[in-house]
Amino acid sequence: MLAKLPHISPSAKESSMPSSEDPSSGTTQLDDRPWEEMLRLAQEGTHVQLEEYVSHLSTTDQALALSRLDEEQEMQVLEAMNAADAAELISHLPEIEAARMLALLDSTTAAAIVHELPSDEQADLLGDLSDDQAEAILEELPQDEAEAARELSAYEDDEAGGMMVREMLRFNDQMLVRDVIQDLSEHGEDYSDIDVRYAYVCDAEDRLVGVLPMQNLLFVKRAEQLSDLMIRDPLSVQATASLDDLIELFDTHNYLAVPVVDELGKLQGIVHREAVQYEETRAAESDYLKSQGIVGGEELRTMPLWLRARRRLSWLSINVFLNIGAAAVIAYFQDTLQAVIALAVFLPIISDMSGCSGNQAVAVSMRELSLGLVRPTEMLRVWWQEVSVGLINGSALGILVAIVAVLFDGNPYLGIVVGIALFANTIVAVSIGGVVPLVLKRFGFDPAVASGPLLTTVTDMCGFFFVLGLATAMLSKLI
Repeated sequence: MLAKLPHISPSAKESSMPSSEDPSSGTTQLDDRPWEEMLRLAQEGTHVQLEEYVSHLSTTDQALALSRLDEEQEMQVLEAMNAADAAELISHLPEIEAARMLALLDSTTAAAIVHELPSDEQADLLGDLSDDQAEAILEELPQDEAEAARELSAYEDDEAGGMMVREMLRFNDQMLVRDVIQDLSEHGEDYSDIDVRYAYVCDAEDRLVGVLPMQNLLFVKRAEQLSDLMIRDPLSVQATASLDDLIELFDTHNYLAVPVVDELGKLQGIVHREAVQYEETRAAESDYLKSQGIVGGEELRTMPLWLRARRRLSWLSINVFLNIGAAAVIAYFQDTLQAVIALAVFLPIISDMSGCSGNQAVAVSMRELSLGLVRPTEMLRVWWQEVSVGLINGSALGILVAIVAVLFDGNPYLGIVVGIALFANTIVAVSIGGVVPLVLKRFGFDPAVASGPLLTTVTDMCGFFFVLGLATAMLSKLI
């Protein structure tokens, strides 16, 4: 998981950011164009100078600096750094951006950087590359590491297998305390980046049989066997466990991590709480982007221009045809609109207020679907709950806008028309907003993509119809 856990906290880095002296004032100023200095050091300085400069930048400034360089300059910076520092640098970036930069490098250089990343980040990064690019990098990695990366890449990002790491303390249940202490001493450097608060204990068949809090080793005799110290039958999850299952597990249990096993109970890795929280945030961001018409998921302005335009246009072009329906309603009642021009003032108010109410209903339905609190088949129950809210809010909003209409035009019948229209359209909006995500989910469509356009179009059409239809019926009172 890239861009998840910076190795150095931003506050610590920011306090030691490089500075330059202002000769006129004698004061120290922060470097506000770090990409220029980064590029200069990559071209003219040593790799030690470049790495020292980058290490003093906050993670935000590192990402900013790279985003301001063109592809050739990005290559120069990454190639000028040693693999470990380059890996740390790209680990602070969004996955899609890190993968794009990695694809610029030759497979040998890219593999050296990938080798320095944790196993879960390796899988995420390789999964965002083309098959040919990923395979070329895997060919340069040690065989066991490449096989592990291929296995992890096969899982979806929102499955336990896609979030797990293989770096962990793993011991056999027949080992003695003295054996564990000796192993820790001999491999301390290898374990330096691993969470060592817990070790996972397996039997001779590599099946998970216990979890060992490492503090337990401090107060026992060195001849004790791990099988006598471990916590037996620990909670574990299958590698195919979904993100929703993991969210529920960590909400229910105060664990920092949970072991992942296969169908035979063999230990595969561990999933950290932070990894689940990261994926939950990503899922929410993805749903939001989809609801705003970014149908390809994550978008950054460093991505190719035509790709960004195509992703947005695919949704916008559909929306053109959907909005023709709303325009047709206005065209049908154009005589009424010309006769009572004050109606034009309130049409966007009716549309926008109803849309806001509908979007609130969409947000609640999407949230409950993601948490498993509602099933796609429970449309009638959800509809009634939303209508109950709509009756109250629609009445309050209708009365409020009716008062504004009377004050604006002085005609009480105009207030009646717009007040009833807003009330009715609010009921329609919350009904659509609450139910449509469930209907789409039930039939296999992505509710995050389709709910917004459907809600907007239908509330516009209905709002215009209610206002202009009621105005037509009461035209003699409005003129």
